[in-house]
Amino acid sequence: MRRNKRERQQLLVETIAENPFITDEELAERFSVSIQTIRLDRLELSIPELRERIKHVAEKRFEDEVRSLPLEEVIGEIIDIELDKTAISILDIKKEHVFIRNKIARGHHIFAQANSLAVAVINDELALTAKANIQFTRSVNEGERVIAKAKVTNIDEQTGRTVVEVNSFVNNELVFTGEFKMYRSQNNTRG
Repeated sequence: MRRNKRERQQLLVETIAENPFITDEELAERFSVSIQTIRLDRLELSIPELRERIKHVAEKRFEDEVRSLPLEEVIGEIIDIELDKTAISILDIKKEHVFIRNKIARGHHIFAQANSLAVAVINDELALTAKANIQFTRSVNEGERVIAKAKVTNIDEQTGRTVVEVNSFVNNELVFTGEFKMYRSQNNTRG
C-alpha cells in the first residue's frame, strides 16, 4: 500500500528508531518506493546513512564498556563487545589503506584492527600486547570489508595474562588469524 510522503516519513522515522541497522534497500522494499526516495526522505529528515547510524549506536553503547583504550583509538568500528569474552569490529578498506600500485591492503592495517580489538575486549584499565602469533591467509583489496572477531580463550589470574584469538574475514573467507597474549594491569576478571 502506497502512503503519502508525510505518512511514509513518519513511519520511516519509527522504523529506523526500532532498527537502526535496517538498510535503505530494506526500507525501499518495505515502503514500496525506490531507494532514491528513501535516501531523499532520510536527507530531508536529517537521518544519517546506515554506516553512520551503526557507528553512532556502537559508540553510544560501548563508550562506557571499553575500558582499556578510548573508542577512537580502536582501528575499525566495534559493533559488538562483551568484555573478557568476545568482540567484533568492521574495517572498510579504503584508498588510504592500500598500496597504490596494486590496491592491496597494507598488512599493518589488518593487524592493527585485530590487535586493537584484542586490547578493547580486555576488562581492565590497562591492556598491552605481550606477544602475538599471526598469519595472513589471503590479501585484502580496496573496497572490501574486514570483519574481525575476537574471543578470549584464557585468563590466567596468576600471571595477569589473557589470551585473545582474533579471526578476520572478508565475505566469510578467513583473511587473518592471530593469537594475542595480553598483559593486564590487575586481576580484574569479573563478567
